[in-house]
Amino acid sequence: MPRSKPPSAPAEIHPLPHAFFARDPRRVARQLLGKILIRELPGLKLTARIVEVEAYLGTKDPAAHAAAGRTLRNAVLFGPPGHAYIYFIYGNHYCLNVSCEPEGKAGGVLFRALEPLSGFEEMARSRGVELRGPQDWPKLTAGPGRLCQAFGITRVRDNDRDLTSPKTGLWIGDDASRPRRIAVTPRIGITKAADMPLRYLIAGNRFVSAPTRFPPPSRRGLRTVVDIKDAP
Repeated sequence: MPRSKPPSAPAEIHPLPHAFFARDPRRVARQLLGKILIRELPGLKLTARIVEVEAYLGTKDPAAHAAAGRTLRNAVLFGPPGHAYIYFIYGNHYCLNVSCEPEGKAGGVLFRALEPLSGFEEMARSRGVELRGPQDWPKLTAGPGRLCQAFGITRVRDNDRDLTSPKTGLWIGDDASRPRRIAVTPRIGITKAADMPLRYLIAGNRFVSAPTRFPPPSRRGLRTVVDIKDAP
């Protein structure tokens, strides 16, 4: 049990529309920071703030699942925007993505880390971890596999779920909170196109999945920490 009181979930959270996701994944990724992922089940509500994501740019991105074209496995990425694309990796955990771009054009954003707001005890049970205090909270959702386990997200259960509708039980909302600063770095945990600056995170947030690896200042086109108002 946490010894300190966890942050409370916002009173009003409004679902994001499909139009929010029907854009370049880079723009969607930046603007997802600070939004809230919600899992609602009978008698249970889990909420967590999105603090780290990565953009994947469709068929022209060698690291994207859509790079080889449309298949049965990745069809969600080519479908309507705002739908969950779930895949199993390394034989032991799931990853949550959301489809971007207008229908027919692939694109997506991977969720890498969340900051829990409510449902701490249920997340801990799902993760099989003991919470002795706030120092243990990142164990719940700091990492793509951890957050899926904490939220009970699986491919069978959630793939192609509409994340713009509260009726689906897994959705993304906006409580009007905005991060003051974001960091932009290369993506991590991949080998193809690994130097592309497509990882976005709330600067200084302790729930990010890995230490921030900033690109060398001398490299053109790569930014490190920027004010959110400067983000395109």
